Amino acid sequence: MNERLIKSTDRVKDHGEVFTPKNIVNLMLDQPEIQAKIQDLPATFLEPAAGEGAFLVELLHRKMQVALKQSHSAKEFDEHALMALASLYGIEYLEDNMEMLVMNMLVAFRDDYRNFIRQHFVSEPNPKVEKSAQVIIQANMVHGDTLKKVDIQGNPLIFSEWTNIPGRVNKVQRTEYTFEAILAGTGPNDVVTGARQGEVEQLDLFSALAPEPSADEQTLTTYAPVKWQDIYLRKVLPKE
Repeated sequence: MNERLIKSTDRVKDHGEVFTPKNIVNLMLDQPEIQAKIQDLPATFLEPAAGEGAFLVELLHRKMQVALKQSHSAKEFDEHALMALASLYGIEYLEDNMEMLVMNMLVAFRDDYRNFIRQHFVSEPNPKVEKSAQVIIQANMVHGDTLKKVDIQGNPLIFSEWTNIPGRVNKVQRTEYTFEAILAGTGPNDVVTGARQGEVEQLDLFSALAPEPSADEQTLTTYAPVKWQDIYLRKVLPKE
């Protein structure tokens, strides 16, 4: 079956929209430097023109395999699967693409998670994990304009960093940043993944952020640390 590469010539002219064939996606993600980052579970990737998720869905499949290899129990896999998902970010401008992007990421996570948990750990899927996955996808897949750094309503693009807090029970700290602040704080080795750049590379999205928040960041939501499977609760800390 032939892959669909464009939706219409008007969309190509107006938005430069061309879908990347699956064989090209795999070829780009098979590059050794990208493979090394895929094996690093917390390593972050950003697709600035995500489309329907060709790159992000394939990255998710590969990172879920890594999560599986690093897990020795169903509970550990629950955490690692959410860590893998939380490392992937996308921005998409067109509404219909955005809807498909979110759906494709949800389906890809759900299918891999359910298959792996049942086949490798003889356990049933944890509903809390699937609900938390929905929250992560809603936070990490953003409807907006990458170049203007704003969402579809014209507000600053906001991303969440998901930081693992090791302990007897692993927890996660969710911290919001504006996209503009992230770009201003990135170091010289930070690069963006995406077909429009001609190659796929890793973006260590939050590595060099300054510790002091900007004026915009002062209005962002402050979340309480929670267990990975409890992300769906969206526990917020009271403002000081």
